[in-house]
Amino acid sequence: MNDDDDELMNDLLVQLESRDHTVQTESANVLNEMNLNDQADKIEAGQKQDAKSRFKARQARKAAVLAQSYSEDDPEVQARLEKEAKDEADDIQRVCKDLSLEIQQINPDGHCFFSAVADQLALLGVLPPSQANYATVRNVAANFIHSHPNDFLPFLPSAGGEDGAGALDAGMMDQEQFNNYCSLVRDTALWGGEPEIVALSRAYNIPIHIVQGGKPAIVMHNPDGEQTISKEADKNVIRISYHRKLYGLGEHYNSLRPLNRRS
Repeated sequence: MNDDDDELMNDLLVQLESRDHTVQTESANVLNEMNLNDQADKIEAGQKQDAKSRFKARQARKAAVLAQSYSEDDPEVQARLEKEAKDEADDIQRVCKDLSLEIQQINPDGHCFFSAVADQLALLGVLPPSQANYATVRNVAANFIHSHPNDFLPFLPSAGGEDGAGALDAGMMDQEQFNNYCSLVRDTALWGGEPEIVALSRAYNIPIHIVQGGKPAIVMHNPDGEQTISKEADKNVIRISYHRKLYGLGEHYNSLRPLNRRS
């Protein structure tokens, strides 16, 4: 996504808040035509993975979700979205079949990533069932991030830097912003992302494998930061699925259980 596309996207997002329904619909249609999810995929697949690039990818995905929610029912748009969702589901099911896994549905309530990890930790015997919930896992993630600021601040650009309106540089959070972010992770339904994945893998000293549509089919996060040490078939691994297209509200995570496991 170049700077012109970025600026256009931001202008259109502002227009989505207009009280004029026609302006909202036209802005949403332009955003849909920009294929923002495809642009986010290209950013995430690129070699440049600094805070600004990651922020652009996140913003593009959020804009795509908002645009879909404002769009009028267009048969072509709906057909395309349904095909994308089916293709993603087929990709994930293909990996699950190869690894003898089944999807354990997680409630799409903003806590899905943490609930999926909690389900896995219970399966592995790391957490007792009474503690295997999103609140426990959120607390562990928040505490680990807060106690390792130098490791996580590069992933958390400040609202006054690249996250600020019209900002051009990828500024980092100050201490107050960082403390607030950790509180949001612990106490709210803030979505879990890469910082929380890294934090939990390191805090529990367990690899986290994320099955997704597209390539790579499995993203491996290891406690030491290497992405190639753990194996796809390893047993002591947290396995969750990442869905970009499953729900209209945006990203979602489910837990992946062994096929011979019965809940």
